[in-house]
Amino acid sequence: MPKTFEILLSGQVQGVGFRPFVFNLAVQYGLKGQVFNNANGVVIRLNSSAEKAQEFFHDVLEKAPEISRIIDSTLGECEFQEFDDFQIVRSKQLNKINIPLTPDFAICESCQKEIRDPDNRRYGYAFTTCTNCGPRYAITSKFPFEREHTSLALFEMCGECQSEYEDPTNRRFHSQTNSCSACGIQMRLTDFKDELISDDQHTIIQRAAECLAAEKILAVKNTNGYLLCCLADSDAAVKSLRERKKRPSKPFAVLYPSLEMIKKTYEVNSSEENVLASAISPIVLLNPKGKNTSLSSEVAPGLSRVGCMLPNSALLTLLMDELKVPLIATSGNIHGSPIIDSAEEAIQNLSGVADYFLHHNLPITFPQDDSVMRFVNDLPIVLRRSRGMAPNYFTPTPKADETILAMGAHLKSSITFVPNEHTYTSPYFGNLENFDVLKRYQRSITDYENLFQTKAETVLIDAHPQYQSSQIGKEIAQENGANLELIQHHKAHFGAVLGEHELLNSEESILGVIWDGTGLGDDGAIWGGEFFTYANRKMERIAHFEYVPWIAANKMAREPRLALLAHLPQEFSEVIAKKFQKNELALYQKLAKKKSLMTSSVGRLFDAVSSLLDLCDVSTYEGEAAMMLEALAEDNDKLPIDLLPEYTGGTVPTKSLMMSLYNEMKLGTSKSLLADSFIYTLACIIVKMSQATHHKIVGCSGGVFQNGRLVKHLIQLTDEKEIDLKLNRLVSCNDENISFGQLCCYRYLKK
Repeated sequence: MPKTFEILLSGQVQGVGFRPFVFNLAVQYGLKGQVFNNANGVVIRLNSSAEKAQEFFHDVLEKAPEISRIIDSTLGECEFQEFDDFQIVRSKQLNKINIPLTPDFAICESCQKEIRDPDNRRYGYAFTTCTNCGPRYAITSKFPFEREHTSLALFEMCGECQSEYEDPTNRRFHSQTNSCSACGIQMRLTDFKDELISDDQHTIIQRAAECLAAEKILAVKNTNGYLLCCLADSDAAVKSLRERKKRPSKPFAVLYPSLEMIKKTYEVNSSEENVLASAISPIVLLNPKGKNTSLSSEVAPGLSRVGCMLPNSALLTLLMDELKVPLIATSGNIHGSPIIDSAEEAIQNLSGVADYFLHHNLPITFPQDDSVMRFVNDLPIVLRRSRGMAPNYFTPTPKADETILAMGAHLKSSITFVPNEHTYTSPYFGNLENFDVLKRYQRSITDYENLFQTKAETVLIDAHPQYQSSQIGKEIAQENGANLELIQHHKAHFGAVLGEHELLNSEESILGVIWDGTGLGDDGAIWGGEFFTYANRKMERIAHFEYVPWIAANKMAREPRLALLAHLPQEFSEVIAKKFQKNELALYQKLAKKKSLMTSSVGRLFDAVSSLLDLCDVSTYEGEAAMMLEALAEDNDKLPIDLLPEYTGGTVPTKSLMMSLYNEMKLGTSKSLLADSFIYTLACIIVKMSQATHHKIVGCSGGVFQNGRLVKHLIQLTDEKEIDLKLNRLVSCNDENISFGQLCCYRYLKK
């Protein structure tokens, strides 16, 4: 006599073709039953013997769709229910959602073939998707993941699409984003005055490509927001984009038509190749083969690496097939603002930037920038965690019996929300000083509250009282009657790397090396070059870089010459003098002598060295000085020098390091060797500190560890000394991880 068995699956199992997969597997097994989504994931019920149910359960786990991620699974007998056949049952909207939010997936190979095949009915359709690819998070308004809970609800499927949707043998069986040119999303091409140029769906891509070929700037609404595009090999076009976007030198990402073209032009290892062509399809920083990449010199001025990406949607694929040359593809916004997602906002804000606009009528719920990654050897470094990666965090995280909202930092803001058994860390928002970024940040908090139908019972904020995130967090806590907790910035960084590597329960002491640009310390100074220990849920600051004056508030972060003034001893004033006018130098020296605010920031130390080597005195974007220093270091082909050979642990003598560097420069040592030696010395400092304090596990976090040269030296040195090095891999090491780190510290640090 058959019994009824129930399989419960949680994880990334909605919006990934899981129900169609289960249906077809059940048909193969000859089983009767049903499968449906619920608020916790996927539920399978079937009539079967215990032995066959176990075999089926095994195959469900082993053969699950590639883009799914099963976190938890159970098989058990339940109350008997007789089924006539096997069916996919429509999901019911439940009160409490307890599932990951499915991220957006890049276009799959099968859909690419269809849009390129003149005999296929989806030939040239710019919004072709299937169960394996397409937007998910960007267009979702509710869960469980059903068509009526997405922006696609506005588009009723035609007869042919409906037939595909109902056909178990079709790749689009129960594909919630299914559409075609007869029933789907429509495009229009306009000029900067929003006057229609074309709405002919058959020729609009060709017309858009012609605009680009004429060296014009095109704003393209992709499925996650607008991109600003122009020819990447045209100096005139790239210069025009820089001037109009007010982005004088920050590097642009480049969209390539194919992986083959990227591999011909850049050094691409297997890890880089795999992630470029993955469902995430991020921007990846790559090293060109030789100096001539055929790109405009304006793409990434002064830098050795270029951010490369492949088309992640049918729309971009068709556009690149038409052009067959690389394009600049940068976020559709004015510098500092969030990515734009609506036609009205695009015309209003970008009409002075773009010559033409390629719009479409699919609403975007959660607009996102493209994710950005780089690799050091095969180690991934996430520079921006966004489309394809956010908002889920899958590694086991601190469980909570309350709803927690972590507000994150100020410059590279994100939020972490824990409304159930899962942790959701939002995509990168940007600098909260920008009003539009602040609005997007606040709107996202409201959207998460509405999506999960719950409000925060505990709010975590940075200890800096002037951060917008801290101020808003206080307001939310007051409105909700919630508990409010302050988490120091660098402790949150350390908490993030500990949490990622599941070390928060460690009884063995771990050395934390937290280096970044700025963060308010417990002693009122601006920290940024810190050493901590962690064991038995206790975190202690044990050392730091020597304090130097913090000059002219946030202006110091924008002017590396001020960092040089703070770090270089006064006896080398002739080096400083040439970088300032006489009256301003006197003012800044006076401010430095006051020592009203001090800093240990390694980020500012990078700035100082960049200025000393005449690479950057006044930066035009965050991190420019450090990036130029890294690019110079990568040109070095000699063994680097340890500039602090006598250092054995404790407070790092910052000014001695600067003097050593300056003396080498006076001896005529090449600038590339000096740049590399400075970075190598920092890696040596970490190893020496771990040896002095007898630590075999070292966790590093903070924006400084985005520097690939530093990570490369550090990997080599720690391998030699058999030190277990832990770096952020799943979340960015910069301030994007602060919200996640706040959660980790709150749940684990002893009060």
